[in-house]
Amino acid sequence: MFRVPPRDAELESRWLRTDDFRQFHALWWTPRGRRPKTAVVVMHPRVDFTHHYCVPRLVEAGYGVLAANSRSPNDDTALVHEDLLLDVAAAIRWLRERRGIERVVLFGNSGGGSLFSFYQAQATREPKARIAETPAGDPTKLAGTTMIPADALALVAAHRGQGRVLLGAIDPAVVDEADPLQSDAALDMYDPANGFREPPAWSEYDASFVERYRQAQEARVRRIDAWAHAELERRRSAPKASPESIHDPVRVVYRTMANLAYVAQHVDPSPRDYGSLLSERPDLMRFTHIGFARTVTAAGWLSTWSGLESNACLDRTLPDVKVSVLVAHAGRDREIFPSDVAAIRASVTADDATFLDFPEARHYFEPDFGKKDAPAVEALMGAVVPWIQERLGG
Repeated sequence: MFRVPPRDAELESRWLRTDDFRQFHALWWTPRGRRPKTAVVVMHPRVDFTHHYCVPRLVEAGYGVLAANSRSPNDDTALVHEDLLLDVAAAIRWLRERRGIERVVLFGNSGGGSLFSFYQAQATREPKARIAETPAGDPTKLAGTTMIPADALALVAAHRGQGRVLLGAIDPAVVDEADPLQSDAALDMYDPANGFREPPAWSEYDASFVERYRQAQEARVRRIDAWAHAELERRRSAPKASPESIHDPVRVVYRTMANLAYVAQHVDPSPRDYGSLLSERPDLMRFTHIGFARTVTAAGWLSTWSGLESNACLDRTLPDVKVSVLVAHAGRDREIFPSDVAAIRASVTADDATFLDFPEARHYFEPDFGKKDAPAVEALMGAVVPWIQERLGG
């Protein structure tokens, strides 16, 4: 988040309402004494972006910034991305109708990238052509929602989707989903017999292990997908309004800090540091309560965390995004790797596409620990602001 507030800015705190009568909080940052015609929206599926690092430079350049939470701040247990699109729709509609904004840029940082690309792809479709059902088989509200397309999309350290992140990070050595301590040693990336080395030494895995490991990761995701579908079918086949039809259990998904690239530099080589975005010791953190997709409902898993079934995936949505697109990659990112960036670039079909690489930047362009200044943020925004100005003006 930003370290120094924007200079000479006005701040308005708002609660916005969606078409399904949900409310979410947002901060409307504007340059003092000016009514901007172009606004930037920044939002994440679950992280609080109300004080995002992009705000100061954008406001100083004369833009308004709507920095918004989603309907599920700090909790993605039951998060359904198809519902989150209503939050984005409400944000853009508020800007257009209540603040006279003429042009909107979506600033998709991290998980905001797959969320915003999903929104833009759906907003440009005729209402009847929008996704009618979630991966869980529940009806969406997209056909009946006013979805105003944005005018440009920036993807900044954006991953391919939460499901894709988990597909690379889920531990395939788990033998029993109810017992995190049971493990298949032949698939354990943290077993020295497979190439693991004591941190901070980089591990070395042979190609055959990497291939078997990734196949087993996909197999585990498929097993959890099958559980989710079975759980949903159980509820739907139960007598209407019975406890069985209402019961919506929360599942704990153990050991989701197991991407080979966390500890092996030769897997997707990059200038990154050892470890993951969440921990410098993923080998230990995998057994704690913290981690991706730690608690999920069946519907939340399929919509958000299944790398095989989630619709919120850049591979699926970016081909339908035709407005100007900027893709900025942080070279030292410990969750988004060169293969991800290559896949994202291959998915861009917009005629106006800009690709930027910041080799020394981390995922949130944050400075070294204890430092106040954030040179990576300044470099990024020094490129983003002109990109917006050249396409949409002031």
